[in-house]
Amino acid sequence: MNAEDASIFTLRLARDARDLRAAQRLRYRVFVQELGATGPLVDHDAQLERDDFDPVFDHLLLIDQRRDPEALEDVVGAYRLLPSDRLGPGGMFYSESEYDLTPLRQSGRKLLELGRSCVHPDHRGGTAMYHLWNALADYVLERDIEILFGVASFHGTDIAALTQPLAYLHHHHLAPEGLRVKARAGGQAMDLLEQGALDRKAAMAATPALIKAYLRLGGFVGEGAWIDRAFNTTDVCLVMDTQRMSERHRGFYTKGRA
Repeated sequence: MNAEDASIFTLRLARDARDLRAAQRLRYRVFVQELGATGPLVDHDAQLERDDFDPVFDHLLLIDQRRDPEALEDVVGAYRLLPSDRLGPGGMFYSESEYDLTPLRQSGRKLLELGRSCVHPDHRGGTAMYHLWNALADYVLERDIEILFGVASFHGTDIAALTQPLAYLHHHHLAPEGLRVKARAGGQAMDLLEQGALDRKAAMAATPALIKAYLRLGGFVGEGAWIDRAFNTTDVCLVMDTQRMSERHRGFYTKGRA
């Protein structure tokens, strides 16, 4: 952080019910109001996006100290984090409703599921996401996490509009067999084009920034996509093995750390 950021932002895990509600308020602002998501536990009256997994996740928060905490408006960035030693309802990860995670579960390695990453529109294009990534790196290093994974989303459910990016991910960023999670029955195939029909420029232009950031860090995608109609998204499962990161990627991810 620069000196100005240090005076504006605080990064920490949610400590209490108020912190969680502030994260859920930000998620409502982004996922429900902006992107058209819904769900059985979405509270439109209180403007909270929530689900059954919230109580077991850690919630990494980026807090703008200039904003009103009483109005739940101070959290301007959030990430949900679930280490494999503390699973959700039924002993499940959130993404297991969409993907078969058997390769990861059988790896015997320390896993961390990521999700619900979002930044308030007022803070996009600046340093907010960079700060969240740095705090995530601290979390991973402190807990000796070896594999990070989680679903990341394309907005919308029109597969025809996503043919290029999905096919490009399948052909160029598919996870190695030992880490290759697969979409469950009912998932969407991603190998929608032959290699010769791919347009890299068009594919990358249609790929969300968060997915591209994971790919730059050496991440992979699982096999198949999942259409989440409640969230109005098409999901891919991203997997990142910290041991496979190149020194360049590792240096970026752990910048400023011993």
